[in-house]
Amino acid sequence: MAHELEVFNDGTAAFFSARLDAWHRLGTVTSGCLSAAEVMQVAYLGGWDVRTEKLRTVESNAKVPAKLATTRLHPKSGQREVLGLVGPRYQVVQNEQACELLDMISGETGAHFETAGSLRGGREVFVTMRLPDTLTVAGVDPIALYLAMCTSHDGSRAGRVLLTPVRIVCANTQAAAFADNKGEYTFRHSGDITAKLADVRQALGLIPTYLERFGEAAEKMATTPLEWPQLQTLAHQLWPLDDDAAEAAYLKRLARDRDLKALLEQAPTQEAVRGTAWAGYQAITEWLDHEQPAKSEHHRANKVLTDGTITAIKRRAFYTLAA
Repeated sequence: MAHELEVFNDGTAAFFSARLDAWHRLGTVTSGCLSAAEVMQVAYLGGWDVRTEKLRTVESNAKVPAKLATTRLHPKSGQREVLGLVGPRYQVVQNEQACELLDMISGETGAHFETAGSLRGGREVFVTMRLPDTLTVAGVDPIALYLAMCTSHDGSRAGRVLLTPVRIVCANTQAAAFADNKGEYTFRHSGDITAKLADVRQALGLIPTYLERFGEAAEKMATTPLEWPQLQTLAHQLWPLDDDAAEAAYLKRLARDRDLKALLEQAPTQEAVRGTAWAGYQAITEWLDHEQPAKSEHHRANKVLTDGTITAIKRRAFYTLAA
C-alpha cells in the first residue's frame, strides 16, 4: 500500500512515531514522550508558516479572481512552495494549532503524542495522541484508543478530530462508532477558525464519558449471540439492492457475503469473541478497511480515510448490533 508520507531528497520523512516502527519503516521513532513543540520538530511539521497568497498570470500579470494559493516554507530548503488552490474564504490551520488542540483536549488525562506526519507533499497533516486507558471487551479483546486530528492545507477536505481505535501511521484510519455520535468532529476551513477549534475542544472534552458509553455498548455486543444468518440480514440492510438490480450487483453481494461469513466464523481476529454481535461488528469493519474491492490497497485506504459513506455504514452497523 502506498503510504503517501512526505519523503525528502535526503531520505528523511515527515513522520514521527512513539516507541513502535510503522509498517513503512519511515520517519523517527522516539523512546520517550514528546511535547507538542518536540513533535513539530521531530516530524518536520513546525515552522511551515502556511499562508494564502493572491494569484497573477505569468505572461500578463493579470489578477486571478476568486482563487488563492496556499503556500508553506519547505521544512528542508526553507523555500516557499505552493500546496494548493483555495477559495477566498479559506482559513489556514497551522500544524502547531493541531498539536496544541489535542494537548488542550486531552488535558490531564495522561495522553501522549503517538504519531504525526505529512501526506501528499504537505497537503495533508495528521497528529495523534494515545489515551492512557485501554478498553477490554468481554475481558479478552483489548482496544487501545487514540485522539487524532487530520487537516489539509490545499482545501481538499475539511478538518477532522476523532476518537479512533486505529494507530494512524499513514493514509489509513478508521472512525470509531460512539454511542452519542460525537466520537468525530468535522469543521470547514472558513469563518472563525479559533472559535471552531474551541468548539472542537468542547465537543470532545468529555472523553471519559464517551469511552464509558462505547465500552458499555461493546460489552453488550460481546455477550449477545450472533450467527451468520443474522449478520447476513444486517449486511443486506447496509448494502440494499433494488429489485431490478443488475446481475453484477448480485454477484458483488455474493462475494461480500462470502467474505463476511469467513471473517465472522474463521478469522483469527474474531477468535476471542466468536459467535457474538461484537464479532459481527468487527467483521464488517474489517471487510470495509481491508477486504472491500478496490483498484489498489492505496485506493482502499484513501477511501476509508475520506469517504463519509463508509463511516456511516460502520455507525449504522454499530447501532444496530448494539440495540
